[in-house]
Amino acid sequence: MLNQAVDRKRCASCERWQGERQPGATADTVAIESELATGLCSGGGWDGSERRARSACGHWRLWPPLQPAADDTLR
Repeated sequence: MLNQAVDRKRCASCERWQGERQPGATADTVAIESELATGLCSGGGWDGSERRARSACGHWRLWPPLQPAADDTLR
């Protein structure tokens, strides 16, 4: 698995991307199988298109499982 930084705002960390992924080893990363991983965009700028995990667009929204826990924001 590859860890990709969330702050790069790529498809793998976007709620609209439907590819295989999981939260990364650290809170600021998302884990993908490979750089060639793909998934459908659902509702974003590339709606209905298959996109690579490392693609970017201007409609990025943080994938909810990567949201910081409420306790983390209080520290």
